[in-house]
Amino acid sequence: MKILYFHQHFSTPKGSAGIRSYAMAQSLIKNGHQVTMVCGSFSNGQTGLTGAFINGMRRGNVDGIEIIEFELSYSNNLTFAQRVSLFLSFASKSVKVAMTEKYDLIFATTTPLTASIPGIMAKWLRRKPFVFEVRDLWPELPKAMGVIKNPIILWLMSILEWVSYHSADRLIGLSPGIVDGIISRGINREKVAMIPNGCDLDIFAIEPDGWRPKGIEKTDLMAIFTGTHGLANGLDAVIEAASELQNRKQQEIKLVLVGNGMKKAALQKRAQELKLSNVIFHDPVDKTRLAGLMSEADIGLQILANVPAFYYGTSPNKFFDYIAAGLPVLNNYPGWLAELIKQEDAGYTVSPESPIQFADALEKAALNREKLKQMGKNAQALAKREFDRAKLSQKFNDWVTGVKNV
Repeated sequence: MKILYFHQHFSTPKGSAGIRSYAMAQSLIKNGHQVTMVCGSFSNGQTGLTGAFINGMRRGNVDGIEIIEFELSYSNNLTFAQRVSLFLSFASKSVKVAMTEKYDLIFATTTPLTASIPGIMAKWLRRKPFVFEVRDLWPELPKAMGVIKNPIILWLMSILEWVSYHSADRLIGLSPGIVDGIISRGINREKVAMIPNGCDLDIFAIEPDGWRPKGIEKTDLMAIFTGTHGLANGLDAVIEAASELQNRKQQEIKLVLVGNGMKKAALQKRAQELKLSNVIFHDPVDKTRLAGLMSEADIGLQILANVPAFYYGTSPNKFFDYIAAGLPVLNNYPGWLAELIKQEDAGYTVSPESPIQFADALEKAALNREKLKQMGKNAQALAKREFDRAKLSQKFNDWVTGVKNV
């Protein structure tokens, strides 16, 4: 089967972005299918293509995946207006591909929601089977965060969401809340599968070359956050916890923030104003380098802004990377991941917006290193049992390609 796969922010493992689409494409290929990946250029990603763009596009084969990359450079530092413009440009160019390429099935994954547009067009104009993957509920999340307030834009997005779900032959949600959100729009539960983000055990559950950022001693407790420094991530909570620890004269707990994003400069400025010596900012690194950092870390930070829509409506890559590496997790918001951590004794959960609880948990971790190691073992056992990417990607393959038999 020839599958046309749309993911605007696609990356191979050589980038510092999530690699879900790469892993899923590899599973499809392993099962005998052909995959053409349509994507844009992502600042944290690497498509593997190196040739020049011709008329705004380049094309080539990387690791068995045929890649069509548009010269549309996306960055987490873009303004809202710039992002919207880029999303619409990608959708427009993608529709042209969907109308001209030869394929048997079309697959699209968010974000953004506009990724569904080529799938909708292919479904209704070319009668192609369409499978749609939802990574975040739009417009629910941006509305809840206050990022989008214009009622007309929210109405238009709600219409696109409804049409996307009802045009798809099958859907995938990455978390319990996402699945429930899809069903609430009038979709039969039998058409929706939950396939969460997975653990890349072949990258993280090994013995990589470990390293620590400058300024962190072997005796320090190293807590790491790896991901976007954006509005949704709520990393002010880390700065506040670091300030609380410094006020307690706690010198042997270091918090490392790895990544980029529109809030990074403001976070760095705030850390400087507070004269925090226990917060280290680091540029994004590729998956291999990240595995080396995680092998030296003591605990992973799963941090989000305190938005109720996040509690069950997200499936963060970083959480699955942490547990794959055998790191216990400190989580600062309620929801399905907090429940997993408690159930498996795989880390600590603290109340949102509570720097005192946050600092208390880190101090407890520092004072109970053997307990912390056991939590890490529990986390990795969970990763292997429930979230092995190899198993989840096979489930993905069966669900997506099985649409032909519906």
